[in-house]
Amino acid sequence: MEDAHRLSLAEARRIAVRAQMLDAPRPTDLLAVVQQLTLLQIDPTAVVAPSADLVAWSRLGSSYQPAHLQRALERDRTLFEHNAMIRPIGDLGLYLAEMETFPSYDKQRTWLRQNDRFRRDVIKRLRTSGPLLSRDVPDTSQVSWPSTGWTNDRNVTRMLEFLVARGEVAIAGRVGRQRLWDVPERVYPADTPVVPLQEALQERNERRLRSLGIAREKGTAMPVDAVVVADAGELAIVDGVRGTWRVDPEALELPPFEGRTALLSPFDRLIYDRVRAVDLFDFEYLLEMYKPAAKRRWGYFALPILHHDRMVGKVDAAADRKRSRLVVHAIHADVPFTPAIIRGVDAELESLASWLGLGSIERPKGES
Repeated sequence: MEDAHRLSLAEARRIAVRAQMLDAPRPTDLLAVVQQLTLLQIDPTAVVAPSADLVAWSRLGSSYQPAHLQRALERDRTLFEHNAMIRPIGDLGLYLAEMETFPSYDKQRTWLRQNDRFRRDVIKRLRTSGPLLSRDVPDTSQVSWPSTGWTNDRNVTRMLEFLVARGEVAIAGRVGRQRLWDVPERVYPADTPVVPLQEALQERNERRLRSLGIAREKGTAMPVDAVVVADAGELAIVDGVRGTWRVDPEALELPPFEGRTALLSPFDRLIYDRVRAVDLFDFEYLLEMYKPAAKRRWGYFALPILHHDRMVGKVDAAADRKRSRLVVHAIHADVPFTPAIIRGVDAELESLASWLGLGSIERPKGES
């Protein structure tokens, strides 16, 4: 068995925070941020701001604007959207071999086989007229997509999503929240090499570990993107935490840690793996937007609070654009707030309101 690095809990936390570019000083380049994080998750909820923008703002601060992300995706093509994730275009080759294996479920395979003419119609329409919104693509399906949910009979959208997953269609951009679809030769670089599947999976594990700093070798499967790293990196033991970890060896050789305060998206990869968040940060979190209001502990879209190397609470906030206010419904403290934490949270709320273009902050009653 390989020798294990022994880390204190504080060392493990700092490795994780630094790997996610949430230490000080802030990074300054959007592409560098996405390359290090490997992804920005797309989620339509915009109570404060869309998650991808919140994650970028948490790192870059007010120098970041959503237009920067749109330009990187649609004009510069330094980033690409795939499977509800934004990734660096340099990582495209790590996903092409997996695209060739789609679909893996019998229902999907059968539906695509039944609708092969529809598939060819969609690709031909995009090649001659793309990029197009889904509503501009005719439904020539032979068999409707059956579902008990929102996808029922949404044949064009289903087909387009399947073809993106297969690498036969690409997302060229967005009009508001609606995706623009096109053929991949007009979106992806023509000379992108296809990395063999097993080699690609290993490299993705290595890239994921570099972005997390420290992670479990095995764990519960997560939708869309994994949170475990197999045998990437080197073995580590964290004092006071059961089991073994994998650590990025380069993260062990960095200068002393310098922290700051940050407000995070609920989808932020620092705390996305809720088990890891408890293990390393003693931080319990659940996205409560799907709960009835009366059963919520922290709020509809509460923002986790990082202070240096500790998760210290949650901010229940919403952007009221009609009144130009950042409405702070509550601040939930998981630990006693020191004056430094209070100053840090206040500064981040001011920065957030300014970045959103909101004129003021409405604080909880009784708080000045």
